[in-house]
Amino acid sequence: MSTSQPIRCLFAKAKPPSRLCPRRAFQTGTRLQARPTPKHKSIKASDLGLIKKNEPKRQITAKDLRPYSEREKAALAKRYTPEQLAAVEAGEAAVDLNDLVEQGAAREDPMKLNYLDDFSSIHPVVDKPIRAPEENYDPNLRFKTEDELAEDLTDWVKDMPDEPTRLDWMKFMDNTRLTVGKPEAELNPRSYVAPEIPKLDILMRGNVTGSEEIDPSTRRLMRQTGFDYREIRRFRVKNLIQHRVVNQTRLGKISSQYFLTVAGNGKGLIGIGEGKSAEPDEARQQAKNAAIRNMQPIPMYEGRTIFGDVKGKVSATEVELMTRPPGFGVRCQSLIFEMCRCAGIQDMAARVTRSRNHMNTVKATLQALLSQRLPERIARARGRKLVDVRKVYYGGNV
Repeated sequence: MSTSQPIRCLFAKAKPPSRLCPRRAFQTGTRLQARPTPKHKSIKASDLGLIKKNEPKRQITAKDLRPYSEREKAALAKRYTPEQLAAVEAGEAAVDLNDLVEQGAAREDPMKLNYLDDFSSIHPVVDKPIRAPEENYDPNLRFKTEDELAEDLTDWVKDMPDEPTRLDWMKFMDNTRLTVGKPEAELNPRSYVAPEIPKLDILMRGNVTGSEEIDPSTRRLMRQTGFDYREIRRFRVKNLIQHRVVNQTRLGKISSQYFLTVAGNGKGLIGIGEGKSAEPDEARQQAKNAAIRNMQPIPMYEGRTIFGDVKGKVSATEVELMTRPPGFGVRCQSLIFEMCRCAGIQDMAARVTRSRNHMNTVKATLQALLSQRLPERIARARGRKLVDVRKVYYGGNV
C-alpha cells in the first residue's frame, strides 16, 4: 500500500464539498427570511392604557374613622331627635374601632354576598316576624249580631250630612267594627300562625290576562285540585283515543263522542280521563279535566326511567315495561310513547302481548307504572340493606 493514499484521504476530509444537496421545501408559502418587515410597529394594549393594572387596595385603618363633625351633627339634628342622636353616639362609642375595621369592611372573597342588606326592613320570610302583643288577645271576642249592625247603620243615617257622598259611605265601612270586645283584638289580633309567603308580581302577572276569561269547568277544576290557572295550562295533555259511540234506546239510537285523554306535568305526574258527550268539544273538555283530576305520582329512577321491569294486565291485554340505560330512548308503540312523554320518562322499552285493544293498553300501562317496587321497600321487607338487593333484583341497572 502506498503512503500517498492516506495523505490524499486526509486532505480530502478537510476540503469542503463542492456541491450542496438541495433541501426540499415542505411549505408553499414564503420563507421567513424572505418576508418583508412591517411598515408600522406593533402597538400593545398596555401602551394605550387599555389594560388596568391591579393595584393593591389600601387597607382602612382605625385612624380613617373620624368622629362626626359639627356640620354633620347639624344635618343629623334635622332628621333625628336629641334622644336618638344621643343613642347613636352612645352606640358608636361602645363599638371598638378595630372591630369595625375588621368586620365592617365589604368582603372580596369568592363566598361574599351578591347584594348589600342594610337591615332596615324586615323580610317576612327570612327575618323573625313582628307579632302583636299578647294583651291584644280577647277570649270573649264575638261577632256582632244583625240587630247590633242595624243599630250602627241607623246611627250613621241619623248623623249623615245633608248631601252625603260616596266617601262618607267608605269611611263608615272602614270605621265600623264587626266584633264586640277589645278594639285591638280586631284591628291588630294576636296570631301564632306563620305569615303568608309573599307572591311576586312577576310570576303572577302571566296567570290570566285582562281579555281572557276562565270557564266554569276550569274554575271548578282549580278548586278541586288546588292548581292555579297557570299550572293547568302548562300540563301536557294528549287525546289518545277518539271514536263515536251509539246508545240504543226506545226512542232510537243516540250517538255520542268518546275521548280518552292522558295528562302529565313531565316530572312524574300522570293521569288518564274519559269523557263522553254529544258535542265533541264538551267531551274533550270532560276528558281533559278528568285526566288532570286523576293525576298520580309515579316513581322514576334518576328522573328518566322506571325501577326494574313491571307488568300490567287489563282484561286480555298484557303490557310489559322494561327499564333501559341512559340514551336508549322510549321504544314502544305510540300510545305508550305519549304516556311516557306526559310523565317525563326518557328511557324505557315496552311490549304488548295478547290483545292490543287501545283502551285496555292505556289502562294497563298506567297500572304497570303505579305497581313499581322500590328498592327501599324490598330491602325493608327482606330485612336487608339497600346494597344487598340492588344487583340481585335489578341486574345492576339501579
